[in-house]
Amino acid sequence: MRIVVWGNILLKSLLLFLYCIHRIHNHRHATLNILMYLCFKSIENMLAVDNTLISDDIFSRFFYCDLSCCKGICCVEGDAGAPLNEEEIAILEDYKDKITPYMTEAAIAVINHWGMFDYDEWGNLVTPLVNDRDCAFVYYEDDIAKCAIEKAYLNQEIDFKKPISCHLYPIRITEYAHYDALNYHQWEVCESARIKGKELKTTVFDFLKEPLTRKYGKEWINKIEELLSQRTTL
Repeated sequence: MRIVVWGNILLKSLLLFLYCIHRIHNHRHATLNILMYLCFKSIENMLAVDNTLISDDIFSRFFYCDLSCCKGICCVEGDAGAPLNEEEIAILEDYKDKITPYMTEAAIAVINHWGMFDYDEWGNLVTPLVNDRDCAFVYYEDDIAKCAIEKAYLNQEIDFKKPISCHLYPIRITEYAHYDALNYHQWEVCESARIKGKELKTTVFDFLKEPLTRKYGKEWINKIEELLSQRTTL
């Protein structure tokens, strides 16, 4: 999933960092305590579950992908390819021969030259791009951008659906040593998803339960649902 990281995500990530430092130093520094007051005021609208802090936007904002309207533009627009981790790169390399039949000729030329991954301007691992635009794994079906990796998965040729960053969008995860911060990323190209989500009364959390379960497990999902149910009864 192609993304642009907005300032509010960076701010919440910074505040989470301060929160971690605060815990490490056992509340001993007056200046840090002041900063932490501001931190807690910001993260009071976040849910803490195990080693994650989850923005309330994920439970309150509506979202449901509407490919008939957006045409999969999130796989085309943006500043870089989709974030990858090293394990995913190894999987993509292993399944290269199963995925490439669904890729465009231009994309195959890109990965044959550069490989199955690239780096963004900050040195992070991402999917390669074709002509600095389409993700290399994009193919088109009825003018809709779709994923060659997912196509191979749906055809039962591989057991890997797609990179977790793509599967989880519009949730963006900032990883720290002991915590993950989960935030909702609002992108203008997804306006149709917000409209459809509102019509269906489907929140970001509802829409993304499958990839969230894939990332954190069913027990984590159950804990969140229990906390949400407690909120509604208060």
